[in-house]
Amino acid sequence: MSNRTIVMFAVEKKPLIVSLCLGGVTEYVAPPLRALELHGQDMPHRFELIPMPASRERVSLLAVDRAVSELRRGRSVVVRGAAGEAALIAAAEAVTPDVLVEMHNVSHNQPSLAITARRASVLGITETEAAAVILSSTEAWQAETVLRLADPLSPMISDIKKYPGIDAGTYSCATGAVGLAKLARLLPAALVSNITNPDADDLDGWCVRHGLLIVDAGDVFQYEHTAARTLKAVSDAKVPLEGAEDTKIVAFRPIDGGLEHLAIVIGMPGGEKGDEAVLARLHSECFTGDLLGSLRCDCGDQLRGAINEIAKSGGGVLLYLAQEGRGIGLVNKLRAYGLQDSGFDTMDANEQLGFDADERVYLPAAEMLRLLGYSSVRLMTNNPDKIEALAACGVDVVERVAHAFPSNRHNEGYLKTKAAKGGHLI
Repeated sequence: MSNRTIVMFAVEKKPLIVSLCLGGVTEYVAPPLRALELHGQDMPHRFELIPMPASRERVSLLAVDRAVSELRRGRSVVVRGAAGEAALIAAAEAVTPDVLVEMHNVSHNQPSLAITARRASVLGITETEAAAVILSSTEAWQAETVLRLADPLSPMISDIKKYPGIDAGTYSCATGAVGLAKLARLLPAALVSNITNPDADDLDGWCVRHGLLIVDAGDVFQYEHTAARTLKAVSDAKVPLEGAEDTKIVAFRPIDGGLEHLAIVIGMPGGEKGDEAVLARLHSECFTGDLLGSLRCDCGDQLRGAINEIAKSGGGVLLYLAQEGRGIGLVNKLRAYGLQDSGFDTMDANEQLGFDADERVYLPAAEMLRLLGYSSVRLMTNNPDKIEALAACGVDVVERVAHAFPSNRHNEGYLKTKAAKGGHLI
């Protein structure tokens, strides 16, 4: 592995790793909030993540931010991997015939299509424990074909055997490309063309000459956790709410100016002396449920219900996390709704798109609680994974407080799926 990617630190001869934050939490073996390992089949940007020197955090985050912006604009970027590997990549959903030609001409190589193992499974291509799968084609790639392989809402491919797949390396450029597409909240698929252009020996200079941004794969893998570790409170104000007039909102922002998370602090968290476990709720933002009152989910009820219950109890905190659609973003959530309308349940729909059923990471929540001075909480949730995740982050969860609301005819199936497949205690 190149020393440009991931560096292992050790404490008392043990890797500085915490196993954390989604399903399948394993052993906690190191100080919280500094390093972690996430176990999950389809998380190409979430592997053994070790804190980098603080002096490099801003550079690392900005490099990924800029690459994300380029992908969202339909432009190509270069991902630098281990052992001298480098690839020109482009988001699958933004591909055009011109992009395909440019990738071949610039890299001197034919592109492949990198998708998540989850997407490869639902397409019937392969079953694998790898994070990503690289598809080749028996004929020249067409933009329409790329989109049909990446997007389950597009017409099905009739002969999937034309596109055999192989496992992508854990820290490869292809795996980093899929992770970058996820961070961009695009479909989790990318065209990847290994750079064999002889003029690219000096990769940085070559990128400058071609007007291409470059990002290290290791920075992609660490991005979410580096961003969480650098969260700082940047603004706060009193905001009286209906049913909770004694409320203050605190905004947290990572060092790169990225996505902000909010803490809604109500009353006197921790009691008059501040020495009691704080009543807390982790709420992932939901534009359709929180703002529009969508009946497809129970998010709006959970948000307003939590605020009311916290106010009645005398105080607590609601963390409003920028993790729309269980971490896949609003546009992909709307795509998932389209799949649900065709018969898939809420979790299967995410997996059809190539995502895990739940892509959220709870390290930002743990860091916000630490910055607020709350080390012990009574957690309002029906999701046992949240309890395990916070505990793995070093937060003492002393009690689970039930938090459920009546269903309606539009969200009854959604809630049943969360209980049956997600283990929610509804």
